[in-house]
Amino acid sequence: MAKNLYGLKEGEYLKIKEALGREPNETELLLFSVMWSEHCSYKSSRKLLSLFPTTGKYVYRGPGENAGIVDIGSGLGIAFKIESHNHPSAVEPVQGAATGVGGIIRDILAVGARPIASMDCLFFGPPEERRTKFLREGVIRGIGSYGNAVGVPTVGGMTYYDPAYSGNPLVNAMCAGLVELDKVVSATAAKPGNILVLVGSKTGRDGIAGAAFASAELDESVKESKPQVQMGDPFAEKLLIECCLEILDKGLIVSMQDMGAAGITSSSVELAAKAKAGAEIYLDNVPLREEGMKPYEIALSESQERMLLAIDETNFGEVRAIANKWGLECAIIGKIIDEDRYVLTHKGEIVADLSASFLASSPETDWPVHKPDEFGVSYPKVEGAALDRSDPSKVVDFLASLPQFEDKSWIYEQYDHMVQTRTTLGPGNPVAILYIKEADKLIALAAASDPWTCAADPFAGGVETVAMAIRKLAVAGAYPLGMTDCLNFPSPEVPENFWIISEVVKGMALACKELNCPIVSGNVSLYNESHEGAILPTPVVCAVGAFDGMHFLKAKGPELSDRLFLVGKEASLQASAYRRYVEGKISGPADPVNFDDERAFIERAIKTAALKLATCGRCVSLGGLALAAIKMASGSKFGLEIKAGDVRFLFGEGGPRALYSVPEAKTSEFLKVWDGFPVKEIGKAREDKNVRFA
Repeated sequence: MAKNLYGLKEGEYLKIKEALGREPNETELLLFSVMWSEHCSYKSSRKLLSLFPTTGKYVYRGPGENAGIVDIGSGLGIAFKIESHNHPSAVEPVQGAATGVGGIIRDILAVGARPIASMDCLFFGPPEERRTKFLREGVIRGIGSYGNAVGVPTVGGMTYYDPAYSGNPLVNAMCAGLVELDKVVSATAAKPGNILVLVGSKTGRDGIAGAAFASAELDESVKESKPQVQMGDPFAEKLLIECCLEILDKGLIVSMQDMGAAGITSSSVELAAKAKAGAEIYLDNVPLREEGMKPYEIALSESQERMLLAIDETNFGEVRAIANKWGLECAIIGKIIDEDRYVLTHKGEIVADLSASFLASSPETDWPVHKPDEFGVSYPKVEGAALDRSDPSKVVDFLASLPQFEDKSWIYEQYDHMVQTRTTLGPGNPVAILYIKEADKLIALAAASDPWTCAADPFAGGVETVAMAIRKLAVAGAYPLGMTDCLNFPSPEVPENFWIISEVVKGMALACKELNCPIVSGNVSLYNESHEGAILPTPVVCAVGAFDGMHFLKAKGPELSDRLFLVGKEASLQASAYRRYVEGKISGPADPVNFDDERAFIERAIKTAALKLATCGRCVSLGGLALAAIKMASGSKFGLEIKAGDVRFLFGEGGPRALYSVPEAKTSEFLKVWDGFPVKEIGKAREDKNVRFA
């Protein structure tokens, strides 16, 4: 037969042919093309991911499952994970973003948790560009329409802009859920004899080969075609959540998988491989919404709002009755078998017969690495006549007016963040805080990303990304339980790119280890580039933290009698917004990392919040002290007056630094807590609402 590799490399094809002892048929090739895609197999990043610490005091379940779980006490855990839906959102932003939200919610459901909160981390090109306006409007609408309807609050996130994302925006969705630890579902629990039951919506042609699509670079021909983008129905998802949780509550589920990337194939192959067994799939039994679907279309469809359950056959009648009550499809589509075989049957014929373990085990890819000759990115800069750099207030006003630092309330006001009534602190703050009434406990979620430092100094950028999220938790008063990550990068096939990817991950892994915050789940998204160029190296993390008590420190709202203190050393301008927008460039190296300083900062910050020594506090991060001050005063009754320093003082970024607004009566105790750490009084609160740099 004429050989079509369907995206497989020649060496991979020959390996398949050798293992089978024959030519694979078209359906089998398509199964391999998806299961061995970058999106499903992580074949380029598996070795790097092994660098992450994955165990710790609070880790109940680490990587390898649909979501990681941390223990919050009282027999309860928080399940959480972040994933990308970048390419689908670039092609069809509304459905791409919506199904990204739906997919990550089902990952949380798959471990037996009730989804209780979502966050979104978005990266677009300059907002004045016509395409960016289209993408941003669609993505925001997709997130809001799906999240609002499904009843999971969107409690926080970020929206960043840079020309590097013009051709390839990033849409990363995070979800957290609450689970009883004695009811956690494992993907490894299925065993031979279990039947495989599809519950949820009917299967159509949407999303076919979506995993392979997500593993390729975007080009104009791809953007003109939308078959790889799934269509979502949040109301069906809501029914699916309640149905699966009811089945779980009655003890009827052995194992469960979301039908996301690669649909029936990935979910059933993973169940079989993790059980060290095989599976038979009866494609004729799959409820379809379209006629004439080919075997590979049924097997690889990524139609949304579907779950695959492994159950004891004797329980099927009860499972079906529950599904019928919720108005959902329910069908036996296969079973787990003793042999290491993955068999698809259709109309009485075997259309694929493969080793399940082989199909689930793509070969690793070792790409060549080469350190770039130079680091940095050039940007258009503001001409001197248009900006008086000698006046710090003018520079601050200029930066604060940029979309990067604008008030994002117009975005998050489109999201329901109060549904389920757990949200104690919602969007517009450095952290989101939820009240877990079942444990009488507060938890915090903090997202972070610094693609500019990653571009200027990859190792330092990886460290800064992780440390930034943990600092946010600490200033609010929370200690870290664990972290999830989404690694967004361009093609690993370019040696310079793969060197950068490796250095960023090494930096992240070291920071996680040094700051005692293990990675419990995550996602890798490569090939994020288009004919317009590659994205910046963009790792995104979300840390989950907890509090010893019920008090947290807010980030806004100084009181009139407060004094302002800056804690931390002088920061760097190398990858700062100031250099990017005012000087027209960023470059490395960043300042050296000092983990002793990081740990000292975290300890003192948590103590400051617990002892209620400040009215409000805020990490100094992107935009520097100047932007932190503006955000601290935003929406408050009072403003701030800050003694103006040099450019580095006002706009330096990176490292453990925070701005605190401290009541006069608590100043001595505050300074005692921060004794031994750099601390400087830099101003006071003022009666009007302005922020002034005198």
